[in-house]
Amino acid sequence: MLFDGVCKLCNGWSRFLIRHDRARRLKLCSVQSPQGQAILAWFGMPLDRFDTLLYVEGDKALQRSDAILAILGQLPAPWRWATVARVIPRHLRDWLYDPIARNRYRLFGRHDHCQVPRPEDRERFLHD
Repeated sequence: MLFDGVCKLCNGWSRFLIRHDRARRLKLCSVQSPQGQAILAWFGMPLDRFDTLLYVEGDKALQRSDAILAILGQLPAPWRWATVARVIPRHLRDWLYDPIARNRYRLFGRHDHCQVPRPEDRERFLHD
């Protein structure tokens, strides 16, 4: 999962995933990191504007509400149960997702620089 490393909401989401992904299925990566930039470039995404988190599954990248639901599907119950929201048409799910993503700095704040993972969480992040 690629996330905006300076976004406080995105960092909170990453901490949530580390806490609840007990099977350690998910790898995290800041879009500002060299690895994150390479993944964005691979998928033809902007390298300087981060409007969504990205969930990479094999050779495809999911964005917006599709990414959130795919990530929640990797977690144990009760979080996995949220994937029933897939019955809601994508345009409606994204209609709810987009204003939060667009205003996340104003609503939740931002860090001056990417947060460094705690030593006990380092293996959960992509690295060289």
